[in-house]
Amino acid sequence: MKKLLFAHFLKDTFFFFILMTLTLGLIVWVIQAVNYLDFITEDGHGFFVYFSYTFFNFPKIIHRILPFIFFVSLFYQINRYELKNELIVYWTAGVSKLQFIKVILGFSLFFMIFQIIMGSYISPIGQDKARNFIRNSNIDFFPSLFQEGKFIDVVQNLTIFIESEKPSGTYNNIYLKETNKGLDNPSRIIYAKKGYLKNLKEKKYLELFNGDIVNINGSKTNNFSFDKINFDLSEYTSKSTTFPKIQELNSKLLVECLVYNAKGKAKDIKSEIFTCSKSTIKNVKEEIFKRFYKPVYLLLLSMIACLLFFISKENKKFSLYKYIIFFFGIVVIVLSELSLRYASNNIIGFYFFITFPLFSILSLYIFSFIKSKINF
Repeated sequence: MKKLLFAHFLKDTFFFFILMTLTLGLIVWVIQAVNYLDFITEDGHGFFVYFSYTFFNFPKIIHRILPFIFFVSLFYQINRYELKNELIVYWTAGVSKLQFIKVILGFSLFFMIFQIIMGSYISPIGQDKARNFIRNSNIDFFPSLFQEGKFIDVVQNLTIFIESEKPSGTYNNIYLKETNKGLDNPSRIIYAKKGYLKNLKEKKYLELFNGDIVNINGSKTNNFSFDKINFDLSEYTSKSTTFPKIQELNSKLLVECLVYNAKGKAKDIKSEIFTCSKSTIKNVKEEIFKRFYKPVYLLLLSMIACLLFFISKENKKFSLYKYIIFFFGIVVIVLSELSLRYASNNIIGFYFFITFPLFSILSLYIFSFIKSKINF
């Protein structure tokens, strides 16, 4: 009987959690996707790169909002059961409040493990794949970027200006400026009376007619005229950030960096995408804490939600106590984010981040144990 009652409560909580995750996750995803429109409007990437990038960033969103959704789901279900007198069924069936709390802690442990897997494996892989689409894409959306009378500088080392455009796709009075890429590659300015944008063998070119090229190498310049040239656009890359961020790196690489740093060998770890050094170790520590220890706060959030068990709806101050408990849970979520930033800065921040959830969970459990015995 008790198992069926617990299963019923956990099933309701789980389905409400899934519903909230999908709803809130999609809302945040859409808002974030709107912010990513710069990849098309300013950085020159195509729709495929844009949608791929936003899609693979969805696990990161779920990972960030999971603690809030978990707390709200648990709080909502306990409160709903109390208001509908369903908790009375549990008490009359011989279920003690402490037993209920232990079941919820076990339920929370499942979410804690899921959060660790999400943060240490799924989310970094998703973000890395998203970054790969930016890293491997060319500027395939030039037509939408070409606007009359505007300077276009979405790519590195190249600025484009077009005076006017005809409906047929002909650009008039085109100015191109390549900045210096090195001693062997002088800067140059290209002017053409007209030009077309065309594709040749999956590469984009500007076919230019009747113009001049001015090569600039230090204080020396030379120029020549042309009747027709093809200016290759495919060799230019977007200004979008392609180098991976710390949160996109493999957890194994971050742990190795932390271990080597403890041995004074941080500089021994180098790769094409990451260099473990004193300048990066602070961010590495913060990321490891976020992936592997911050999920412990889910257990604390579950204990806070369980405080509702000790408040009857018959109490005149039920609503007040309920709001205080909910506010306390939100404060813990905010505190976990703030303390995470200081955990890698100094020893006090580190010990607070580590001990606060453990001490709070133990204190709330002792409180629940005493209250259960008194009520019993």
